[in-house]
Amino acid sequence: MNTPLHLTEEIADALAEQRAVVALESTIIAHGMPYPYNLDTAREIEQQVREAGAIPATIALLDGRMCVGLDEGQLARIADPKATVHKCSRRDMAYVISQKALGATTVAGTLVVAHRAGIRVFATGGIGGVHRGGADTLDVSADLPELARSRVAVVSAGAKSILDLRLTLEYLETLGIPVVGVGTDEFPAFYKRSSGLQVPLRLDTPEQIARLLYTQWACGIDSGILIANPIPRAAEAAHEPIQAAIEQALGEAQLQGITGRHLTPYLLDRIQQITEGASLSANIALVLHNARLGAEVAIAHAALK
Repeated sequence: MNTPLHLTEEIADALAEQRAVVALESTIIAHGMPYPYNLDTAREIEQQVREAGAIPATIALLDGRMCVGLDEGQLARIADPKATVHKCSRRDMAYVISQKALGATTVAGTLVVAHRAGIRVFATGGIGGVHRGGADTLDVSADLPELARSRVAVVSAGAKSILDLRLTLEYLETLGIPVVGVGTDEFPAFYKRSSGLQVPLRLDTPEQIARLLYTQWACGIDSGILIANPIPRAAEAAHEPIQAAIEQALGEAQLQGITGRHLTPYLLDRIQQITEGASLSANIALVLHNARLGAEVAIAHAALK
């Protein structure tokens, strides 16, 4: 069998010439937002990366291949609400590829492909982490161990607010993953700029972040780096009703026995319903913000190489 990794010509050329490329996940398209907002946002994220001067590489599993870079038709397939699109972390990828099914990569799945392709910067909304009650249930996102084994920096608005952020930071420390606050001393909480938890490291510019990436991997330290970029202040304005919606949605999920891989999509959808779209607007704003920073970091890192 030929290798299932497939790069577009644009991305392959850029990587060969050590130009800036930013990996983007596809679960946010297939499972993170309703149609047609998901498709519109996917296009806007790629545009943000291009406007900053880097090349976007949206990653998904299609037709038996790990696709790095999607055309308009492929984006539409992943965004189609009528399509059966598997949510793919590391454990799911070989099955979906072998069956030539459609797969949207999570943060963990995107890290697997980005690392193999040689893409060093990945922009997303928020990473997974330790779920509330995780000390008893051991419900910990595969995003964290995958980040520990990938030479990729993930730009996110911290971890999702539905999680236990204190335990998530503890687990990141255990795995040896540097966590960098961008212009902040507090760990961002997705819809909220601060969580009340101190971020271990702080850097203020893309150039400083790029220097950290370069130095870490030059030292032979193969783990990834979490770049925690707070949601824009204007988008944070409605965080109080969102926080109340999170607590309500968590309670409803517990009553219905929703756990595991089904929990996060359920919560994001339910929070959007409760807030009448306010959470969706905030989600779009923060992921576009992260895409812009990811491009700036990738450009600065390419300059160092």
